[in-house]
Amino acid sequence: MRRKVTVIGAGNVGAAVAQYLAEDNICDVLLIDVVEGLPQGKALDLMQAGPIRGYDVTITGSNDFADMRGSDIIVHTAGLARKPGMSREDLQAKNAEIVGSVAEKAREYASNAIILMVANPLDVMTYHAYKVSGFPPNRVFGQAGILDSIRFRTFIGMELGVAQTETEAMVLGGHGDTMVPLPRYTTASGIPITELMSAERIEALSQRTIKGGGEIVALLKTGSAYYAPAAATVAMVDSVLNDRKKLYPCSAYLTGQYGISNIYIGVPAILGQTGVEKIIELKLAEKELKALQESASMYTKQLKELGY
Repeated sequence: MRRKVTVIGAGNVGAAVAQYLAEDNICDVLLIDVVEGLPQGKALDLMQAGPIRGYDVTITGSNDFADMRGSDIIVHTAGLARKPGMSREDLQAKNAEIVGSVAEKAREYASNAIILMVANPLDVMTYHAYKVSGFPPNRVFGQAGILDSIRFRTFIGMELGVAQTETEAMVLGGHGDTMVPLPRYTTASGIPITELMSAERIEALSQRTIKGGGEIVALLKTGSAYYAPAAATVAMVDSVLNDRKKLYPCSAYLTGQYGISNIYIGVPAILGQTGVEKIIELKLAEKELKALQESASMYTKQLKELGY
């Protein structure tokens, strides 16, 4: 019996997640959306692409949350998309309502699943899902730093003229304007980028990474990014389903690491079959640690707005 991943939300991100999962041939996929016909139509379309794209998993669509029974992972992409001029934090109230409702359904129908949050504001929504679902914190985490890191990797590859696959990057902190790129832990073919480009160019690329989502929102005008967020999400799903123990920066629950407690924020974590299996504490410079703690402080304030 194949593993089952339920994707909540059949919009651009959810559909791209379903597509990438199918093309990896690693699980059956269920798309759930409240819009009648939308998940069913996209699922059928994806199924019909299988014979020529080389996958044979089952992809189904539903409007019934009870169908998430038996899910190994629930990927939550549903929520309002950002519009130009809108911050991730502007989305908080409406998306909290959506996330809370789905977390209740997860508790009812798939109490042994892992919840992977993709909806924004990411770190706040991940905490909200953790609280509402009642799941242990290792089984609730968010896709944050890995997306920011692959954006940083892309910009580094473009800057240096090297293959993007030869780059590695580490971006911590909240998935928003307070994220903390770490050039000291960012490399091209194992060489720290601090040896390959000037401090001014590193800062420019760091700032472009921080504004990376907003840059795409401004270009699209009627939506937000979905290919890269979906790719980052599927990498995390793969690490969990196949117990790969990959070390990814993701939104994880802290219990004193980096001097931060009782909050979800982007940190390096090992992802395996039980979810977040270990949080890695990097040796941060004083300035880096302060930036990470300030990022956490901002989300603490936003959680208070939700009653936490």
